[in-house]
Amino acid sequence: MPREQIRSDRSVSQAGSDFFNTHEEVRRDWTTRATAEVELSLKLSKKLTDAHSVPDAVAAYQEWLNEEMGARAEDARLLMSSGQKFVDASSRFLSSGWTSASTTT
Repeated sequence: MPREQIRSDRSVSQAGSDFFNTHEEVRRDWTTRATAEVELSLKLSKKLTDAHSVPDAVAAYQEWLNEEMGARAEDARLLMSSGQKFVDASSRFLSSGWTSASTTT
């Protein structure tokens, strides 16, 4: 096998590995966010169950809304970050594939 083809195969597999690792990292981040969302909902449910008056329930909703707004801001930040990571990894993967295809022909 020519030396150029061996190197290009390695770059494709490295780029593919980076792409896969980026995908897994983004998946883990979003799974963590989904888990936090469930926990926030459960926390609200518990506080509403424990509320003995309307002001207690209103206070629980206010606290939940503050935390929910923070979570939405975190989701937006994570969406932008994940999108950028995915675009970067995709472009590295695709460019290494094109490089390898042009080297092997």
